[in-house]
Amino acid sequence: MKRQSNRRDFLKQTGLAGLGFWVAGGVFAAPRKSPNEKLSFACIGVGGKGESDTEQAGHFGNIVALCDCDDHPLDEMAKKFPKAKKYHDFRKMLEEMGKSIDAVTVSTPDHTHAAASIMAMKMGKHVYCQKPLTHDAHEARMIREVAAKSKVATQMGNQGTAHDGIRRAIEYVQAGVIGPVKEVHVWTNRPTGFWKQAPEVTTRPKETPPIPSHVHWDLFLGPAPERPYNPIYHPFHWRGWRDFGTGALGDMACHTANMAFLALKLGLPTGVSAEHSEVNPETYQAWATITYEFAARGELPPVKLTWWEGTKDGKRNLPPEDLLKGQKPSTSGSLLIGEKGTLYSPNDYGAEFTLLPAKDFEGVKDPPRKLPRLGGGDEDLHQKMEWVRAIQNGTQPTSNFAYASVLTEAMLLGNVAVMVGKKIHYDGETGQVTNAPEAAQYLQREYRKGWTL
Repeated sequence: MKRQSNRRDFLKQTGLAGLGFWVAGGVFAAPRKSPNEKLSFACIGVGGKGESDTEQAGHFGNIVALCDCDDHPLDEMAKKFPKAKKYHDFRKMLEEMGKSIDAVTVSTPDHTHAAASIMAMKMGKHVYCQKPLTHDAHEARMIREVAAKSKVATQMGNQGTAHDGIRRAIEYVQAGVIGPVKEVHVWTNRPTGFWKQAPEVTTRPKETPPIPSHVHWDLFLGPAPERPYNPIYHPFHWRGWRDFGTGALGDMACHTANMAFLALKLGLPTGVSAEHSEVNPETYQAWATITYEFAARGELPPVKLTWWEGTKDGKRNLPPEDLLKGQKPSTSGSLLIGEKGTLYSPNDYGAEFTLLPAKDFEGVKDPPRKLPRLGGGDEDLHQKMEWVRAIQNGTQPTSNFAYASVLTEAMLLGNVAVMVGKKIHYDGETGQVTNAPEAAQYLQREYRKGWTL
């Protein structure tokens, strides 16, 4: 009775009770830690976003191992956690220190997310992995399968999920305030001005400068095909290169489409089509408008979700202005268009929103609160806290891999549609595109020798 009560209380505290599909991973069976016991964390990727992920993990336990293919961020982080053992290869770290590690954070470039996360889960380690959860759709399905078998606590780093505002927005939509929703628009301010890709860069650089002594280039490449070192890839502009990153869609859809995905209980799309600029095999396109078709879910109607990215004809590629009902378009955001009105979020996380047209919703009262709030402040830290609570309580946090892998798989299919060059029909049961055999190479890439899932 006490175990059931603890689980019930935790579900209420974290908001999972009101959104059953958030806990699709169920209760895990891995050894749990009581709130009085210190967790031992290993952190893979400690520069960039990995810097804050590592420091935040340190709020909740001991950092016993640090791993990065670049000595500069590795050595800087080691100054903050001098007792942690340093590694360049996460495979070696997990093999040597497996018995000393309870949980792992993964904050590497996209192309190594799955390899690191899956190895850690197979060893029974709880995993927090940055968004997008994987580099391609097949990896998302693999990570979902391994997470279910491993029964560990998992969380993807789309920290907006922990924000009080997104939970309020979900309540508005699910209470029917704007009516049934059949149309969604999501847009981003990426990639313009953030990293290099088409049209600025479309081919590999011809220059082959020497590999800096602090960079372990072979480990940066990981499962990706071998290529000469160039600073255009590391440490930041990898996002625009197809072998390493997932473009604007992978970088931001797990944030900006998250609120709509949760509120409407979306799953895998049945069809995806794309309009886009010229495509090259090396870097992501300058702009794209990608349309996803989702089937009805129980009493919820079919949904068409359109993603807008990049710069087209010198202007930001955005939804039609008339959809905003006179509002100024934000640099990134989302629109959920219902039969009674529109919910407009000018925020990457769906954490802020306005009901349109405003005159139709004057005096509208908040719907009943069904999802608990984690409190204001640092939602990124709160999401780590939620993961740690899950480790202690034996449950799953909000953006667990069962949910996050579906969100990631669904959104990354947009990159497949761009490369195939026509509408693709997707079978969510098998993970196959049924009308374009050539899509297989974009659903699952071949790993370099020495790397495996």
